[in-house]
Amino acid sequence: MNIAFIGLGSMGTPMARNLIAAGHAVAGYDPNPKALAVLSENGGKPAATPAAAGQGADVAILMVVNAVQAEQALFDGGLLAALEPGAMVVLMATCPPGAVKTIAEHVGQTGRNFVDAPVSGGVAGAEAATLSIMVGVGDAVFERISPVLRAMGDKIFHVGQEAGQGATVKVVNQLLCGVHIAVAAEGFALANKVGIDPNVILEILGGSAASSWMLKDRGPRMLQDEPPVTSAVDIFVKDLGLVLEAGREAKAALPLAAAAYQMFLATSGRGDGKADDSQVIRSYSLLNGTG
Repeated sequence: MNIAFIGLGSMGTPMARNLIAAGHAVAGYDPNPKALAVLSENGGKPAATPAAAGQGADVAILMVVNAVQAEQALFDGGLLAALEPGAMVVLMATCPPGAVKTIAEHVGQTGRNFVDAPVSGGVAGAEAATLSIMVGVGDAVFERISPVLRAMGDKIFHVGQEAGQGATVKVVNQLLCGVHIAVAAEGFALANKVGIDPNVILEILGGSAASSWMLKDRGPRMLQDEPPVTSAVDIFVKDLGLVLEAGREAKAALPLAAAAYQMFLATSGRGDGKADDSQVIRSYSLLNGTG
């Protein structure tokens, strides 16, 4: 297929490369000239605008930061109008379900198809084409878009027939991830307060019923002063903000998500927003006088 790929960041670049490797023709847009140069090196076609990337495309993939950027590319940047009639617009960014539904309505009014398909798996999953992709769209369009999605992920979940359902699953995923990181930091904070070696706590909990993927992944980095950044604190400020927005839309109470959000927000507010998200533990250390 001819694919327009918008958003060539740390995840978008390897996703586009995997599409090219699968035999798709990819034209890409990103405001960063270096990202466009890498796309060209990978066999893609750099475009100066979203509209130029979308010219004659059967599929448009948006791997942007948020819904606002998706709307800018589609409507202000001319991407939607440049696509072929009946083309598929695939939104893979993490966005509020309500915003996804609104974008889907506008896309549908032009006779094109909208695919709600957020991803999970991070940069590592994007590099290895092992992303989990949560898709909300009707059966016929799901069948059409599946070969494209399989070039980027090996776990494709058809979670519902409507736009916004994929976004909701991703929001639930981020709720659990954010709360798991925060509660792991809280557990370490209690151990630190009474003088227990956090390395011992990590070893015990990692092999017990209290373990989680996030504990095993973020726990060791919580014990480092300046761990390498795999996902920044500000990512969870954004994502847990989306979780709470989704809760407001659905009138669902999410008290644990709200508490975790405040801890990430406090960490960012002190200037640590670009630190690894495991460093939310710094806020717990300050609260308990152990930092």
